[in-house]
Amino acid sequence: MSEFTKDTFTIAGKPFQSRLLVGTGKYKDMAQTRAAIEASGAEIVTIAVRRTNIGQNSDEPNILEALPPERYTILPNTAGCYDVKTAVRTCKLARELLDGHNLVKLEVLGDEKTLFPDTMATLKAAEELVKDGFDVMVYTSDDPIIARELEQIGCVAVMPLAAPIGSGLGIRNKLNILTIVENAKVPILVDAGVGTASDAAVAMELGCDGVLMNTAIAAARDPILMASAMRKAIEAGREAFLAGRMPAKRYASASSPLDGLFF
Repeated sequence: MSEFTKDTFTIAGKPFQSRLLVGTGKYKDMAQTRAAIEASGAEIVTIAVRRTNIGQNSDEPNILEALPPERYTILPNTAGCYDVKTAVRTCKLARELLDGHNLVKLEVLGDEKTLFPDTMATLKAAEELVKDGFDVMVYTSDDPIIARELEQIGCVAVMPLAAPIGSGLGIRNKLNILTIVENAKVPILVDAGVGTASDAAVAMELGCDGVLMNTAIAAARDPILMASAMRKAIEAGREAFLAGRMPAKRYASASSPLDGLFF
């Protein structure tokens, strides 16, 4: 086994090898959802509790039948929540439906147009959930100070946005992401804004522990092929980070030096 295949990261005490986390929304049907997630190689799958049936509606198809918890780590999220009370209640509902499952992805949105996070409400909700025993992975802005505060509260992973949710714009502020990564003691995963494979690779080259995405795969012309591309991009970016890139230089540098040659 190579050193890279041993390369894992840990969330709430559990190691994971795949650094690609994927969502389950926006696919044309359950079969495409399942096929794309299989192609991605993801081990952690996030599900919007307020938009997806995980058992709360007995007369509707349950997504957990397509994505069994025995195979995937289910990450219920609070997508669509705009206040602390609703977000906390959604997490508690997920824990009840998933038999005491404490791992959740918290997002408290502040604006319906941009879907930017309400950072003050996010801090309050995170604090309440951590005190209640939840393992909180938290969606936030790319503000290093807010990221530090969320870590200090006790969140098990901090997930700064690359760009607005569903925008596909890629990482708009690499320096902020890099600052968050360099100062963190918990996993940092880029969440939101990835558009294509190169965006995912850049996130990993910056030293992020992983990337969470949904629209970049689901809205592609061929979601299953894109899921495969994202899997490879994550792996390539991680390997490049571990390898350490060459220093960037302003001027050319001959790859074959002339010293010692006879003419």
